[in-house]
Formats: sequence, structure tokens, C-alpha cells
Amino acid sequence: MIAFDHVGKRYRSFTGREVRALDDLTLELRPGEVFGLAGPNGAGKTTLIALLLGFLGPSEGTVRIAGLEPRRFIERHGVGYLSELVNIPPAWRAEETLRRYALLAGVEPAKLRARVDDAIERLGLGEHRGKRVKQLSKGNLQRLGLAQALLCEEQVVVLDEPTHGLDPVWTQRFRDVVTALRRDDRVILIASHNLDELARLADRVGILDHGRLRRVVAMRGAAPPPDGAAAPYRIALARGAELVPDVFPHARDVGQGELELDALTLQEINAGIATLIARGALVSLVIPAHSLLEQQFREAVSAAGAEAT
Repeated sequence: MIAFDHVGKRYRSFTGREVRALDDLTLELRPGEVFGLAGPNGAGKTTLIALLLGFLGPSEGTVRIAGLEPRRFIERHGVGYLSELVNIPPAWRAEETLRRYALLAGVEPAKLRARVDDAIERLGLGEHRGKRVKQLSKGNLQRLGLAQALLCEEQVVVLDEPTHGLDPVWTQRFRDVVTALRRDDRVILIASHNLDELARLADRVGILDHGRLRRVVAMRGAAPPPDGAAAPYRIALARGAELVPDVFPHARDVGQGELELDALTLQEINAGIATLIARGALVSLVIPAHSLLEQQFREAVSAAGAEAT
């Protein structure tokens, strides 16, 4: 549904130096999926979103949504969009804000009230609907921004750092919001620094760095690491912690009663745990130190850094 075909974007700095924000990016986002976008600061995420929304044109290559140039598609069909920084006139009231945005989005007058009420209900803004924007906390302002992005039934929804400022309760509820948004003919793009949230929400995650798409990680049905692959682990013991240095000499205390072990294969971690148990230890926790996505992110960014040098 969304296709980036060998897309590049160049800027000129104030000194006249050319800066390549994106370089030879080819990517397809499929109908029905939630696609995550991750990368360090300056990786090119903002530029990619600006190209997708038609705010910028590519220097090379093409961007298409359902076969159309982005601005043409958006003019015909609209798009749900939450910007990274929610900027709403502070004197507006919350409900008034949603009514105004709904009108701008082309919601029919007969449906406007129902759409606004639904958005307020979905984002838990009922007690805040009469408040001015300047009276809202950071988290409630973020929820208002999310509400305006979901006022219409667009086929493309772009959410830039959607959980920024949300408390743990609403961060968890946001997962339910995304689940409810899923539709066979809709693409949801979520850009975030929160790798844990992307791992929970996305079907695939693209990792950008230095303007290049380094890899795309499939999150649904992702296979466990192969038997011979090494990864760091964390362990905790209810008894026998003093035995750990003999079995795992390079174990490091990371707080909260947990120890981090250097990269080990499954065979090595199992053999070490078996030795601890045989010596009388009581192991209460064994988990990978990093999630699959975090591990992939670290590898991709490290490789990109090596290339850059």
C-alpha cells in the first residue's frame, strides 16, 4: 500500500555542505499491518515521515500511497497523523479542539458530534473535555493529540512518538487503542524510541541509522535465536549467589538482585545453571538481557557506526 522505491533526500546546510538525510531507501508497508520505525536521533525517521505525508519531496526515487503521490492521496483520502510535538492553541478547550480538527478533516456535520464523543471516550478525556489546552498535563495533552489523529476512518495512520508523556496506565491502554485500529485495509506506522512498545505492537520494525534502512525485523512469529547464537543473559538467585563468580567469572551486578552475564550460547547458559543447581544454588530468574528487537537494534546501529568510520 505504501512504497518507498530507492528514495533519497538531500539537504544543504547553512555552510553549503550537502547532508543526506535518507539514502537509497526501499521499503513496502502492507495493508493490515502495524509497522514500527526505530532509530537513534538523526537517523532519518522525521524525514521519512515528512516524505510520506508529502511535506517534502524526495531528491531521488519515488514515494507512493496506493499508487498515488502522497499529497494527491492525502487530498483525496486524508491521513491520521500525530506529530512528535503536540502543538495546539493553548486557549482552545479540549472538546472544541476536536470539533475544529474534525471539521478540517472533512467529517460530515451530522457525524461530527458522534466522532468527537467517540474519540473522547476512546482516550479517556471525558473529565477534561471542557478544560483549556493550557490546563492539561503533558500526558493529557498527548492523549488529546492522539484523539485528533483518530477522528476519521483513514486508511493510513501515522503516529510519531505516540506514548511520549503517557503514564504507565495509558501506555498500556494505548496498546488496546492500536489493536482496535487494526483493519485489513489500513496501514499504521508508529515511530518510537521505545523498543519495548514497538516489539509489543508492531508486526515488523524497520531500523534506520545514518539515513539508511539497516534491517527490517519481523516481530510476529519471530523465531528464537539459533542454538549456536550467543547473547547476554540476566540471572537472579534466591540462594547461592556467592557461587556465581566461580561458574560465570565475568558476571556483573546490575542491581535489584540481578547479575548480567556475558554473551553465552544456550548450551553454555544451561550448563552453567546446571552447575549452580548441583552446588546447591536456587535460581529464581534466567532471562535474555535484551529483547530480540533490542538485540537487532544494537547490532544494526553498531554496524552502521562501523561503516561511518
